[in-house]
Amino acid sequence: MKKRKGAEPPPPEEGQGDLFGTSLLPPLRPASPVAKAAGSKPPPPALPPRAEAVPPPSAPAPIPVPRVERTVLSVGELTRQLKQTVESRFPRVLVRGEVSSFRGANARGHWYFTLKDADASIDAKVWASMASRIRFALRDGMEVLAEGSVDLYEPQGRYSLIVSRLEPVGEGAMALAFEQLKQRLAAEGLIGDRRVRPPRPVPFLPRRIGVVTSRTGAALQDFLRVLHSRNPRLGVLLADARVQGEGAEEDVARAIERLGRTDVDVIVVTRGGGSVEDLWTFNEERVARAIFASPVPVVSAIGHEIDFTIADFVADLRSPTPSAAAERLSPVLADLELTLATQSGRLRRAFERRVLELRERQGQLAARLTDPRRAVNQQRLHLSEQVEAMMRVLRPQAREHRERLRALQERLQRARPQTRLGEQRSHLLKLAGRLSEAARAGVSRRRGELADARLGLERLTPTGRVAAERARMAKARSRLLELQRGALSSAQTHFGRLGGRLDALSPLKVMSRGYAVTFRQRDGVVVRSTGDVVVGDVLGIKLAAHGAQTLGGCEEIEATVTGLKGPVDC
Repeated sequence: MKKRKGAEPPPPEEGQGDLFGTSLLPPLRPASPVAKAAGSKPPPPALPPRAEAVPPPSAPAPIPVPRVERTVLSVGELTRQLKQTVESRFPRVLVRGEVSSFRGANARGHWYFTLKDADASIDAKVWASMASRIRFALRDGMEVLAEGSVDLYEPQGRYSLIVSRLEPVGEGAMALAFEQLKQRLAAEGLIGDRRVRPPRPVPFLPRRIGVVTSRTGAALQDFLRVLHSRNPRLGVLLADARVQGEGAEEDVARAIERLGRTDVDVIVVTRGGGSVEDLWTFNEERVARAIFASPVPVVSAIGHEIDFTIADFVADLRSPTPSAAAERLSPVLADLELTLATQSGRLRRAFERRVLELRERQGQLAARLTDPRRAVNQQRLHLSEQVEAMMRVLRPQAREHRERLRALQERLQRARPQTRLGEQRSHLLKLAGRLSEAARAGVSRRRGELADARLGLERLTPTGRVAAERARMAKARSRLLELQRGALSSAQTHFGRLGGRLDALSPLKVMSRGYAVTFRQRDGVVVRSTGDVVVGDVLGIKLAAHGAQTLGGCEEIEATVTGLKGPVDC
């Protein structure tokens, strides 16, 4: 940049600029072309175009430049200005970067991670209310597109991105969430080849069908129309639930759980077709787990034939449309009645043929069967022969046992246990008498010993000595009390004499007769002569009025010394 011809302008004064470098100094006026420093030759002034040079006028005095005071900002003020500027400048931004340092939700459910690329990185925060609406799992290394606002945290001077919307780059958020949930459920055994519980068979003719859908939806009308056109006798129990929108997954899951506690034989979860967003309720994990936990089979009939949801994989049977589900669960009543009539006729004819076969078999068996009375007579004859043979063996044994029993009875009579019992009883009575005499003698001996011990104890009892000691103690106590009263009386008399002497020497006694004590207020020294004070001193005069007992209880008068006199006769 070329400089203008003429004298150099004076350098500007150093001053404090604003936050973004704008100078706070006023624009400087160029110095006069005739201004020069002492001992230096000024350069020739620039001539205006088409004007002749004029002689310079006399040098005027230089214009003084005002000096601007510097503005000093505190750290908090600087950070606050930066916060206001940055947040107002970037209220909404779209940032693309790679996720790093993501550790999952914290105790409050918030997400903290870093977005980075090859040049820089920025801290990102997702609050719990927003994190609960993100349908895919975030992980390190994932490239995402984050929408949000820039926030500056004043206490640490750090800025971060507050994310309000997050989606993966290269694949849709819903598709990613669908695949992640599908993989997780397959790993837990809810779907796929490693399913913990195989699909349960759907009953051929359910007595009552539970339906989970919206009461006002077209899917319910199609389902009921096809169901009742095929079999109007089937019962339907409807659990009304929202099938799209915020909180619809909770309504559907609760409806499935309620129907599982009723007497339905099968549950149909259905809704009409729509976009992926409309059908997303049936891709939620809450709905999938409710279907898997249902105690009765669940049929999924969601959308059209090309629509697949997580609920289709978890359910026991998938139907392409609500109408197809109704056709699967409701056999045609006329066909059932015709089949029943045909089977009834076949069963009756089969029963008749079976009865004829059994009758022929009975006749054959009756021809082979002999007269049972002949067999009974033969068995009776054989039994009588066996009884006679048994009696021939038992009679000698019975006679032998009777003779042995008679011999034992004779021996028992000769032993006479009654006699032996009488002898033992008399011997026992003698022993009892001897025991009673020994007991009485022992008791008498113990009584005599106890009487002798009692006499000895009475002779050695300390009761008399205790009474004597008590009398001696009473005399000593009375003497001690007399000595104590005498000592107290003499001490009180001595204390009274000392009190009288102290009272006679007390300055309060003297002051009570009209005298006073004077002292200086500045140091509390007692004034004994005129040499202890000077004119202007403030004096305190204490008077012992009304029987004051201490100097603190005396009355006090303040006085100022205005003059001093020589010694005079008092």
